[in-house]
Amino acid sequence: MKTKFRYIYLALVVITLGTIYSACNDEDTSGVPRIDYVRITAPESADSLIVSAGQGQLIAIMGENLGGTVRIEFNNIAAEITTPYITNSSVLVRVPAEVPEEVNNQLVLYFDDGTSLAHDFTVAINKPSVTSMDCEYVNDGGVAVIHGNYFYEPLTVIFPGDLEGEVVSVEDETIKVMVPEGTSPGQLAVRSNFGTGLSSFKFRDDRNIVLNSDPFVGWAGSNYVVSNPGTGDPELINGNYIRVKQQIGAWGWTDVAAGSPSDMGALSKNIPDDAILHPELYSLKFEVNTLKPFNGSGVRLVLGLTGYDPGSYTWNPPYDSEGNWATVTISFKEMVDAYVAAGSEMIVTIDGYYTRLTIFGGTALDCDMCFDNFRIVPNKY
Repeated sequence: MKTKFRYIYLALVVITLGTIYSACNDEDTSGVPRIDYVRITAPESADSLIVSAGQGQLIAIMGENLGGTVRIEFNNIAAEITTPYITNSSVLVRVPAEVPEEVNNQLVLYFDDGTSLAHDFTVAINKPSVTSMDCEYVNDGGVAVIHGNYFYEPLTVIFPGDLEGEVVSVEDETIKVMVPEGTSPGQLAVRSNFGTGLSSFKFRDDRNIVLNSDPFVGWAGSNYVVSNPGTGDPELINGNYIRVKQQIGAWGWTDVAAGSPSDMGALSKNIPDDAILHPELYSLKFEVNTLKPFNGSGVRLVLGLTGYDPGSYTWNPPYDSEGNWATVTISFKEMVDAYVAAGSEMIVTIDGYYTRLTIFGGTALDCDMCFDNFRIVPNKY
């Protein structure tokens, strides 16, 4: 008798667990599939319904009888799906990042019984993002190298003055484009079929120049200024530039440019007060051309201080632009931190700031480097 009741009890347990499992998993897909709405997946925004999403965004498709989903397409591009993210009432899926050849603004679910279900849904294709250039100073007729993202062809590059450049090539996240005649300083625009992206920097940025030798000012470095390039000299990119071509021994001290506020004149007052107060919002930028690799010593910089060398920042090797002009970007906050570590702090002054560019360090350097356009500019244009 006890054995009989034991079997009855076990049968009831199995039936009960089966019922609970079925109810909890909600996997009865015998009904007709239906999409009720699409929402974002953030728990705090679960009630945010959407009719479009960006590339790569994770979304939740909500409805009934969706458990048999085996494939999902957006604009005829298949999305990657993961079985645990598919239930009878919801499907979690990431919108494909690929750009469709034809946009139909539809997401389609395909099921294991051969049926499908379409739903109106727009994939917002990102407009171009323009983040940097190999060199922000390129002469008219030269080839500019632009970096960014979402460079979906066909593309148009517009230079300041509403001048269109000839696109030479587009590869991954890089555009090479010919700079048109008559270009002036300003933002670049890159246009695709999905929108227009503006550069986060200024092409040929002429703001807040603190050192450029146009004309030479200061008490050190006049012999390094190049005004009329000769054989073997790089081309001018913005008036005069500095070229240091000499052997520099270990711990050799070579002042390339230096001056007090009175020596440097108006340039000494070109650092914005806001950069002194909020250095994290600014960067030091300059153009450099290494005809020989920068592989020794260091470039010490004093900008924004009220003395010649109460503290300095050192731009350390290695670096090699391989005989081309290139833009170097250094966080101004990083420079300030170096000043503070040396016991100095920046303060706002109406009298201007000291300038020093010195090559100095513990290793020898066979130096052949050019510099131009030292400027302290906002991180975002």
